[in-house]
Amino acid sequence: MSKIHFTLATIAMSAAVAFAGPAFADKMKASLDGKSEVPPNTSAATGTADVDFDAGSKKLNWKLNYSGLSGPATAAHFHGPAEPGKNAGVAVPISNTASGSEGSATLTDAQAADLAAGKYYINVHTAANPGGEIRGQVTK
Repeated sequence: MSKIHFTLATIAMSAAVAFAGPAFADKMKASLDGKSEVPPNTSAATGTADVDFDAGSKKLNWKLNYSGLSGPATAAHFHGPAEPGKNAGVAVPISNTASGSEGSATLTDAQAADLAAGKYYINVHTAANPGGEIRGQVTK
């Protein structure tokens, strides 16, 4: 390989790595409903959260959508560590609780490990269901 070809190949590989950042993020999802709450409730509300996690930067990004809540969302959070059927404390608050909202946070090493192990869930709370109206485990 000539020096020019080697240089061009090096530049091309560097550019590919520089622009590929988000492509390496883990894509995750949560499907939220009242049956997944602990204890379960009879809410007809449903929701989804699209979650991306970049292990290199430990940056967590999400988009939360829901409908049919008994009233306005009063809070929303990522909770963990907990398996399905178990409760845990707030790990990452979701400050904008409106449906369609997006947010991000940088996780600690321990939080990143719990997320990767499937031990995070998302909860949306309402006045009628202060412990959580809908919940969904974050999975790959």
